[in-house]
Amino acid sequence: MTDDNGNALGVPDDVRKQVMNRLKRARGQLDAVIDAVSKESDCRKVVIQLAAVSSAVHRAGFVIVASGMKHCLATDPDGTQSDDAKTIEEMEKLFMMLS
Repeated sequence: MTDDNGNALGVPDDVRKQVMNRLKRARGQLDAVIDAVSKESDCRKVVIQLAAVSSAVHRAGFVIVASGMKHCLATDPDGTQSDDAKTIEEMEKLFMMLS
């Protein structure tokens, strides 16, 4: 499914670039974890790198979800632009429903 601009992810280009940067950083960190494990590095270093990978992926997912929710809340079910009737509390409730 794509948006009006042909964007399958449904997020603005600047958000997509931000997510891509986070994921590329996570990939680099994951490569460091793989290298550390293959070299039997100190377990602390491995765990620290794993935590960094996990955090980077989690943040990228949050950005995608938050951006999608903003778009969803800014658009009425009929596809028209909302009159800003949606609030931060509503966004928080929707986000909490995802967990």
